[in-house]
Amino acid sequence: MMSQMPQQAAVSKCPSCEEPLESGDRFCGACGYDLSAVPPRPDDHPAVAAGGAVPAPAPAPDGVDWPAARDSDGQGRPVPVHAAAELPGTDSGGSPLPPPPAAPPVPPSAGVRFDRPGEPEEYPLQAPDPRLDTAAAPRSDSPAAPAPGAKVCVACRAGRVDDDGYCENCGHAQPRERDHMEQESGPVAAVSDRGLRHHRNEDAFSVGCTTLPDGAPASVAIVCDGVSSATRPDDASLAASRAAGESLLTALPRGTHPQQAMHDAILAASHAVNALADEPATAREQGPHQNAPACTLVGAVVTAGLLVVGWVGDSRVYWVPADRATPPARLTEDDSWAAQMVAAGLMSEAEAYADDRAHAITGWLGADAYELEPHTASFKPDRPGVVVVCTDGLWNYAESAEEMADAMPLDAAVRPLHGARVLVGHALDGGGHDNVTVALVPFPAVPQGAGSA
Repeated sequence: MMSQMPQQAAVSKCPSCEEPLESGDRFCGACGYDLSAVPPRPDDHPAVAAGGAVPAPAPAPDGVDWPAARDSDGQGRPVPVHAAAELPGTDSGGSPLPPPPAAPPVPPSAGVRFDRPGEPEEYPLQAPDPRLDTAAAPRSDSPAAPAPGAKVCVACRAGRVDDDGYCENCGHAQPRERDHMEQESGPVAAVSDRGLRHHRNEDAFSVGCTTLPDGAPASVAIVCDGVSSATRPDDASLAASRAAGESLLTALPRGTHPQQAMHDAILAASHAVNALADEPATAREQGPHQNAPACTLVGAVVTAGLLVVGWVGDSRVYWVPADRATPPARLTEDDSWAAQMVAAGLMSEAEAYADDRAHAITGWLGADAYELEPHTASFKPDRPGVVVVCTDGLWNYAESAEEMADAMPLDAAVRPLHGARVLVGHALDGGGHDNVTVALVPFPAVPQGAGSA
């Protein structure tokens, strides 16, 4: 029988990574495991009972009941490491520590979570939701609900707008009704816009259609530009445009000649603007060095065979024929410093309009105007076209007749509202330094009922 050689005792291994350990190691050289926390392995090997069962290990020499380490997976991967909270602790005397107090619940908003619940479809508004029942009694700390028919703030949709144009709830200034205006009356259309630099729109217009005593159609367009250096320029332009428009639409059906009707309409507009100087509102706003309310005016009357224009100031009328191969024309002369310099032969038109004084007007409607001299002129175009009635907010960006014709769509005669929008857009694209207003009137006059396509 072969004698058996005594086997060398196996070298102990790190309980964490199972790397071999040297005698006397206090830390594992591979993973740094603290070997002082592991009881020394007994010198004698446990006896293996018949059937392969391993008897229960003897208690550790230091009397601490350590939990049995979990086995490795057999592939050489380390035994899982216990987190500190998984093991019972002891105080310095060896007594068990009391369980830690339960952590307070963490609010959902703390930190960043990717498993947060679905967000609501709508967030609560600071102001009451206008879709809710407005008949419900408002809270004591909420603004009173607007009365039926009262203007509601465009920002919070809940507060009432006061007489100064501000919301009583959130304080937002409300857009003025005149910031952008559009109107289509049969074949005539007009568009007015505040522009990009002014805080309000001081332009106004009036358009309409009527019939002459013989039943022939007539179209009317009036455009006014408030003088910004005067008091209440927006009220002046509105009063003038309304007075002139009403005067024309009243006089033409009675048989008044269109040129005489235009002259009388300018006088009516002048009286309307002069009357503003005596109103209390003007007295409140007028400073010691301010002028009375004032504006300019330009207008056109188009019949089946006649085109009449009238003006005071520097707003203009252009003629653009439907056949763009024929030349367009400007039909008015400005009441301005530049026009006077050109008429006197002191400057060329290019030099005069390049001067800083070019747009200083020499004629206007207002109580402090010089002697009023309404300008009127009549034309008999021999071909169809479109009459452009506009303020300098447009012609500053299309000064010559050719430039105005190039900016106007080819179908403006059948789609005047679209054409007016395009021309206003042309001015805004160019900078929009002033209020912009334009009215388009097809020639010859189109019978009522024939509007834009």
